[in-house]
Amino acid sequence: MESSKIIGMIVASLTLACITFVIVLCIVRWLWAWTVPDLFPGAVEWGLVAGQISWLTAIKVSIFVAVLSALFGGHHHHRHSG
Repeated sequence: MESSKIIGMIVASLTLACITFVIVLCIVRWLWAWTVPDLFPGAVEWGLVAGQISWLTAIKVSIFVAVLSALFGGHHHHRHSG
């Protein structure tokens, strides 16, 4: 009985992770299509920057942002005075 609870928790966690992953990719694609054409209209018009990105590119952008966040945004050390 205990092992079925553990398996259920693992399945639920994996399902939640997959759903979260898909939602994040949808948000990345939507934000790209919403902001990039407004920020770089000439570059999109000339084909220098994509106005919309594919699912694979959304995964790459997500990985890139995650790595940058881990390297530069994840550790904040505060000194306590006194």
